Amino acid sequence: MAVLLLGTFDTKGAEYAHVRDLVTAAGQEVVLLDAGVLGAPPPDAGAGTGTGARAGGGPGLEADFGAAAVAEAGGARLEELRGAGDRGRALEVMAAGAAAIAKDLHAQGRLSGVLALGGSGGSSIAAAVMRVLPVGLPKLLVSTMASGDVSAYVGQSDVTLMYSVVDVAGINSISRQILGNAAAAISAMAAAYDTRAADASRGARASSDAGTSRDARTAAGPSGEGERPLVAATMFGVTTPAVDAARARLEELGYEVLVFHATGSGGRAMEALVASGYFAGVLDLTTTELADELVGGVLSAGPDRLTAAGAAGVPQVVSLGAVDMVNFGPMDTVPERFARRRLLVHNPTVTLMRTTPAENAEIGRTIGAKLAAATGPVTLFLPRGGVSAVDVEGGPFHDPEADAACFDAVLRAVAGSAVEVVESQDDINRPGFAVAAADRLHELIQKGAA
Repeated sequence: MAVLLLGTFDTKGAEYAHVRDLVTAAGQEVVLLDAGVLGAPPPDAGAGTGTGARAGGGPGLEADFGAAAVAEAGGARLEELRGAGDRGRALEVMAAGAAAIAKDLHAQGRLSGVLALGGSGGSSIAAAVMRVLPVGLPKLLVSTMASGDVSAYVGQSDVTLMYSVVDVAGINSISRQILGNAAAAISAMAAAYDTRAADASRGARASSDAGTSRDARTAAGPSGEGERPLVAATMFGVTTPAVDAARARLEELGYEVLVFHATGSGGRAMEALVASGYFAGVLDLTTTELADELVGGVLSAGPDRLTAAGAAGVPQVVSLGAVDMVNFGPMDTVPERFARRRLLVHNPTVTLMRTTPAENAEIGRTIGAKLAAATGPVTLFLPRGGVSAVDVEGGPFHDPEADAACFDAVLRAVAGSAVEVVESQDDINRPGFAVAAADRLHELIQKGAA
């Protein structure tokens, strides 16, 4: 396997040649992909067939996949892109082509990591490629854009970002250190990935020899030997005791629990992994991101939150954790229209706003409709004693009227559907509530495997 070096070699050929030499010196093979398009082509530029015959990609650097091959994989001809002079269109095509080639290389088992260097344009191409590759494959992007809002680059993937400090424009006393660290990092990560892949291959052969595949073990649920089936769980600071108790119970039952922080990006990441088939079940106790989506908070996971498990038929146990709040940044960032609302400083960088009865009713309707549309088994747990640590009696967000509006709306929305409802007088963080939710998810998973 090899490290994919991906970038615009027409403008950054020297930098990529430097990194290539460092990565190969560390014992890793490299595959070179040139996504440069609008810069002047180097004198030895060629099409790059992707068959191992390298095409030109800059001074002293030959690409395994030249710019023409990348453009073709993206559905266009390189000469047309250069002639049109449309940078946005060119970046879109080259990103699509590079992503297609990278996915194919990974499918062939040829990749152990990806490294890219760039400014805004090169970073956008590299990030588009990295986001289509699976979680666990090392992805390192050295970028001039890495010190600001990087959500557009990372998305829901496990991209590692390194700020370049200076522009990626020549090898100097600063860039030599940064690029040296990047080469060392991707080389070490690739070596670790190779080791894991080899271990997994040996384990698969052993399972095959024993007549039991990984899929069979996962479908059967916890059963001793082999990998533990995965369960996704959602958590917020104000639902941490609940999720900790549920996680402990599920681990006791033999599952591996992956906890996602319900910060918008966390919810999107979980939905993407659920859709990709990673999980045997979902314990979605913390659906607060839907409150931010409805009211306009900063931690929305988008309108597709709470849909992936239902669409895939994955067993899920869902609750209403932290739907009593909408999230903003520091107090002075709360929109003026909310100035008279009930606000709580959670910490210096997070301000919480209590949801109203009308908002809670809409949140309940939304959650209920999503659950009623699920194609797999769903159990809804209602904690009538409070949906968060601050919504309990005596807490700053305690509001029985607002909670009742949410409970009533969600119950009306699931009425007549296949959704099972479990009501409790406990608040969500009572250990008994969380353990009961975990036990019910285990039962749903076991029924599906029977």
